[in-house]
Amino acid sequence: MHILVCVKQVALPGASGSRINRYDEYALEEALLIKERMPGTTVHAVSVGSQRVEAVIRRAMELGADTGIQLSFEPDEEQTPYQVASLIASYARAARYDMIIAGVMAEDDLQMQTGPMIAALLDYPYASAVIAQEIRPDNTVYVERECDARQRQCVELELPCVITVQSGINRPRYPSLSNILRAKQQEILRPSVPGGNMPAARETVTRTFQPEIKPKGVFLGGTPREKAARLLGILHEKSFL
Repeated sequence: MHILVCVKQVALPGASGSRINRYDEYALEEALLIKERMPGTTVHAVSVGSQRVEAVIRRAMELGADTGIQLSFEPDEEQTPYQVASLIASYARAARYDMIIAGVMAEDDLQMQTGPMIAALLDYPYASAVIAQEIRPDNTVYVERECDARQRQCVELELPCVITVQSGINRPRYPSLSNILRAKQQEILRPSVPGGNMPAARETVTRTFQPEIKPKGVFLGGTPREKAARLLGILHEKSFL
C-alpha cells in the first residue's frame, strides 16, 4: 500500500508563527494506523508552497511519515484550492499512489475543496468527512461518512481512491524521539511536477477581514428601582411590551 497524505501550513490565530493543519494530523494518523496493520505500507506527506512549508513537512515526518515532499509554489502567496489540487494531482498521477488522504478541511479557510478537486482531476472515487475506514482484501475500502442528524453513510470505494477524514476518527500520536531525530536529518524531496506550468487561479480573494465585535449586552446601573424603570423602557423600545 502506497499512501499520500496532504498537509497544509496554517497560521496560528492571533499570534505570529504557523503549524500543521489540525485536520491533516488526523489524516496522517489514519495513514500510520493503516501502515501498522499492513506491513510494507509506505506513507508520504506532501505540502504545496515555498520554502516555509518545510516546517510542516518535517512535523509530518516527526509524527511518522516515511518521506516528506514539497511541491514548490513561487512566489510565496496564497494558493487557491484548484491550484493546490492541480499540483498534487499531477504529482500523484505519476507516482501512482493507492490512496490519498487529506483532512476534511483547512482551519484557515474552511473551504473543503482540495480533496474533492484532487479526486476529480485524477478521476478517482472519493469520500468526504470519513469517520471510519477499513481496507479489504478485494482491493476496496469500506468507509463511513459523518452526515447530519447523527447519521452515517456507508460507502465502498475501489482503490486507488481519495478520502478526507473528520476529526474524531482517531487520536493523533505524539512524535517519538527516533522520528524527531530522523526528521531533522532526512532530506525533503522536491520533485518537478509533470504537466507543465501552474494553472491560473480560477478565483480571486478580494478581501479578508475580521467582523466588528459589537457589545453583546447592556449593563444597567443605579438603584433597583432605576434599573427596573430602565429595563421597562428598553422592553417598550424593542416592542416586547
